Amino acid sequence: MVLLAVVTCVSVAVAGGVSLLGFEDTRPVRFADRTSGRVEPAPSPDKRIIYINEQPPARVVGAPFVPNTNPRER
Repeated sequence: MVLLAVVTCVSVAVAGGVSLLGFEDTRPVRFADRTSGRVEPAPSPDKRIIYINEQPPARVVGAPFVPNTNPRER
């Protein structure tokens, strides 16, 4: 708790000093356009389109997982 209080006081002192000295940036804030980065490019004509329904099912090795809903019974 003491460390948190010391860090808070130092941060407030630095922020107050910066505001008193006038190092503020008066330009308006502009956010980056991140919508174009998530758009996937169109598939090239050389690549084959793979559909999920056409893939063979994966083989499961071992017993299926059954959650233990009643821990007193094993």
